[in-house]
Amino acid sequence: MRLDIHEDNLKHGLLGLVLALVEIIRDTLKIEAVKRIDGGRLSEAEIERLGEALLDLDSALEEIKQEQGICQAVRTVRQGLDSIVSDVVEKILSPEPTEYRPSLNASARSNL
Repeated sequence: MRLDIHEDNLKHGLLGLVLALVEIIRDTLKIEAVKRIDGGRLSEAEIERLGEALLDLDSALEEIKQEQGICQAVRTVRQGLDSIVSDVVEKILSPEPTEYRPSLNASARSNL
């Protein structure tokens, strides 16, 4: 079976992955910013600068996605990553009991 990977598709996929990761980092920064604001650890000037920086980042990300035509690629990557994270969190919160299976020692394996 032959796998065709076109250079343009690879570039779009890679750029989509990079931007999806940057979006995740941005979302994390927003959550941390809200925590700091709610905790009273930022001055009004710092809150203003932080808000402007996050808005600038949002604008830059949207501009890059539009210019490169990768809005759907980024969305697809984000959905895939979100699904993986959800599965991992679910397994951590609700682990399935595992059955204990003692391993066979070397002599028992040789008799098989």
